[in-house]
Amino acid sequence: MMEQRQAASLETAPAVLPVSALNTAVARLLERSFPLAWVSGEISNFTRAASGHWYFTLKDDAAQVRAVMFRGRAQYAGFTPRDGDRVEVRALVTLYAARGDYQLNVESIRRSGTGSLYEAFLELKARLGAEGLFDQERKRQLPEFPRTIGIVTSPQAAALRDVLTTLKRRAPHVRIILYPTPVQGDAAVPKIAQAIATASLRAECDVLLVCRGGGSMEDLWCFNHEAVARAIAGCTMPVISGVGHETDFTIADFAADLRAPTPTAAAEMAVTPRADWLGRLEMHADDLQRAWRRRYANAAQTLDWLARRLQSPAQRLERERLKLGAMQLRLAHATRTPLNLSRLAIAQLETRLRAQLPDIDGQRERVSHQAHRLHSGMSCHLRDRRAALATLAAQLELLNPQRTLERGYAMVIDARGRTVRAPGSLHARESITLHLAEGSVEATLAAVQPRLD
Repeated sequence: MMEQRQAASLETAPAVLPVSALNTAVARLLERSFPLAWVSGEISNFTRAASGHWYFTLKDDAAQVRAVMFRGRAQYAGFTPRDGDRVEVRALVTLYAARGDYQLNVESIRRSGTGSLYEAFLELKARLGAEGLFDQERKRQLPEFPRTIGIVTSPQAAALRDVLTTLKRRAPHVRIILYPTPVQGDAAVPKIAQAIATASLRAECDVLLVCRGGGSMEDLWCFNHEAVARAIAGCTMPVISGVGHETDFTIADFAADLRAPTPTAAAEMAVTPRADWLGRLEMHADDLQRAWRRRYANAAQTLDWLARRLQSPAQRLERERLKLGAMQLRLAHATRTPLNLSRLAIAQLETRLRAQLPDIDGQRERVSHQAHRLHSGMSCHLRDRRAALATLAAQLELLNPQRTLERGYAMVIDARGRTVRAPGSLHARESITLHLAEGSVEATLAAVQPRLD
């Protein structure tokens, strides 16, 4: 009978569902409960995959939901939405079982007006443009040979690594100054403007790069504020804006003296490659050498022409030979001096270039020394703490009441749970509790005898 009851309970027990089966069941429930419906919102984080599918977030002021529009439906949309566009989508509510994400499966999409962020962008652009802040006459030319370049961006930004790599590759002799600032969020706006103002006030660089990597319209919005645009326009040195990707445009791009499609492109625009300068210098040296050869050849031809016209006696001929020797020495000296000066200038530039290369071995040795000091300090600290802990444990063990009980003493507790310290607080036939080292004893007093001194 017991076995039959166990078999019956197993048959009536609920089945254990795998996660995939649970998500599939929830997706079917959502699709049956919510028919096709029109949903309005603003596009954000729009991505077009290589397969042709569209992935984006549809949001309003209070909430957001992920959405997908497959290629077969997207090709009939008639337009490609962008971040900030306000749209209406006809979609089916479903669940993406692989991740367990609730999403909208969009079948059709139509415009419902421009998003609020883009409207604010156009309004600010029109207002600043009417003030003449974006006029081409205000734009300044970049210096042909900048010696110092300033960068306004976040020290943690990937764009900074790209810019530094590009500058090191193209012009390792250029000095770089970083003006650190956060580059995302409303709190970053005054800090970006302050960093640009600081660079303008110090006037320690020839070109200023304001850059940030790509992101959504919300991520780049701190570069669409009036304070940043006015800080760029009021900067004392030329400013190159390299914010986002090639398709991203911000108010900072219009206010800057030059707009770069990416941060890397901004670094490339700021400097001419060192190889180009060396090639141009070598070309000038070749031109100079050819000019001196041509001058020497002309002088030699003139000398031959004059020699053929000589009709003087031997003394005059000797005098003319001396004059010719002097002219040859002057010509040789005049030819060698510019070449030596050019070689000296090239050697000085090479020496300056080698001085700018970082001392990697010294930095590695410094880091190793600091790590050794840290390890030694931690070892000493742990040893001191262990010794202090052992001392405290020994003191605590000495004060342990259990040790006192183990030496034969007992602790007396009266019926009211109070510790008895004098016989005067006890009475005959009163119950007491004696706590010993290995347990307790309940006892009743026959009599109480005060201590006689």
